[in-house]
Amino acid sequence: MTRDDGVDLAGRRAVVTGAASGIGAAVARRLAAAGAQVVVCDRDDDGARALAAELAGEAWVVDLSDTAALADLTLEADILVNNAGIQHVAPVQDFPPERFAFILRLMLEAPFLLARAALPHMYARGWGRLVHVSSAHGLRASAFKSAYVCAKHGLEGLSKVLSLEGAAHGVTSNCVNPGYVRTPLVERQISDQARAHGLSEDEVLGSVMLKNSAIKRLLEPAEVATAVAYLCSDDAGFVTGTNIVLDGGWSAR
Repeated sequence: MTRDDGVDLAGRRAVVTGAASGIGAAVARRLAAAGAQVVVCDRDDDGARALAAELAGEAWVVDLSDTAALADLTLEADILVNNAGIQHVAPVQDFPPERFAFILRLMLEAPFLLARAALPHMYARGWGRLVHVSSAHGLRASAFKSAYVCAKHGLEGLSKVLSLEGAAHGVTSNCVNPGYVRTPLVERQISDQARAHGLSEDEVLGSVMLKNSAIKRLLEPAEVATAVAYLCSDDAGFVTGTNIVLDGGWSAR
């Protein structure tokens, strides 16, 4: 049953990465509610299969950081939501090079390879939606997050290139840019930031993480999912190469 909000994705096949929990799970549920057949992509076998069963969808258990295995992939998807991500908090001089490379593989190289794999199907059908879950850190920087900020800034550029190449084929590409979202990833960041800044976890939430946000609360995953669903809709067919920014006013400063 589709929701009565103008988003009807019946007959569309949607691949959502990092979909076993957090933002990805909320997006998977929202697209399924709009009628899409959802592929729950995650390295968490149990989590991916459980959500796929809940949504009458498919589970795709894969480690997206193994980019060599994605090089020859063919992906039959009408919608691709690049959401999978991870965070590591450390000053540049202490940042492990192998961790930096891992984050860029997972959060920039893998989205490129997945889009590359999906575009032939989208072009053949004359319709496609590429949605990249970026971040306020795709528009702004924060100390101690060099790999994450680099990956998200690169994802913004990739999305713009995809929007230009896809326009003649009915394919759009856009980013959604959340601030801090109530997810396990952010909860782990609170403790990491507390150590990095020498503050308590309560001080980190109010004084560091939400310091630049005019709206002093964490964003809910369902709010991000609503923005993604809009970008996947027919009503968003003229929206491409741009962003929906859900940062509580952070980037207004």
